[in-house]
Amino acid sequence: MKRDPAPGVRPHNGRRRITRGVLALLFTVLAVFSGTYAWAEEKLDRTVNLGELPDRPPPDQGTTYLIAGSDNRQTLTPQQRKALHTGNDDEGPYGNSDSTMLLHIGAHGDTLVSLPRDSYVTIPAFTGPNGVRHPATTNKLNSAFSLGGGQLLAETVEYNTGVHIDHYAEIGFGGFVDLVNALGGVTVCLDRPIVDQASGADLKAGCRKLDGGQSLELVRERHQEAGQDLSRMANQQKFLAAVAHQAETPSTLLNPFRLYPALDAGLATLNVDKEMTPYELARMFLGLKGISGGKGHELTVPIANANDYTPNAGDAVLWNMAQAKTLFGELQNDQPVTIRDNDAGSDLRDG
Repeated sequence: MKRDPAPGVRPHNGRRRITRGVLALLFTVLAVFSGTYAWAEEKLDRTVNLGELPDRPPPDQGTTYLIAGSDNRQTLTPQQRKALHTGNDDEGPYGNSDSTMLLHIGAHGDTLVSLPRDSYVTIPAFTGPNGVRHPATTNKLNSAFSLGGGQLLAETVEYNTGVHIDHYAEIGFGGFVDLVNALGGVTVCLDRPIVDQASGADLKAGCRKLDGGQSLELVRERHQEAGQDLSRMANQQKFLAAVAHQAETPSTLLNPFRLYPALDAGLATLNVDKEMTPYELARMFLGLKGISGGKGHELTVPIANANDYTPNAGDAVLWNMAQAKTLFGELQNDQPVTIRDNDAGSDLRDG
């Protein structure tokens, strides 16, 4: 004879259905996540082999990313160059690096250090794409990227800072525009109007959502800034953090019609190192977002002279070597950063 369940007791088959439903949901989530991760893993364009760099500093205790912004125009059509106000400069196969930053994620908080593209540094000896061997020389940091792309830029940064670079990420012009558009735009707040004929920027003060083209105009703008490249770097730091914040919002994460195009555009804009994974990329963007939220340090390498005349490169940026050595030593050894935030003023503020 079949007994009725005791009062207040749910039948076992009901519990089984709930358990099976939960397990099915978890399996579906894991399957989607695993599929997305595998897809992202396949999409990554790994072009820089950090393992081949000579005479490297020893690995540090945290994780250090070298982040570069490339203005290579070769992937843009003439129409895109005109629409995005990028110009038609022929700067070789690699273009220029408009921004270079070190992001260190460590036990004592995250630190984002901007390295001015006009920094006067030693570029180690290297072999060019045509097989010609070039001796070591002193020149602007941007020259390292123009001559040898991300590979030589990473070697130059390690050589001059003594910081071991764990991962490299390079963001290009065209993909940057597509990423911002795929996110549905990025909201920024400007302290004052921005008008720059060279970049095409014409933005009013206040908070507004920018599309991809407007965002590129903003991060390339420098002629209105008293600090020129230094102020532009401050704007770029804050804007990257704003992009990371937008990418993490529920309107992006919970909307597959926005999430997957954003992931696709984000991965398409990147050149990374051979060992980069989607997980490490996520850590990088979360680190940028955290710094913007006040959970870390955001500074420029200490500078002794922002307009020092050099015989071979014109005006260049000279680092304050004593303070820079202290800063880079703290990053390399994963110690608390004692150099205070010293960025040139940014036109962007938190919304």
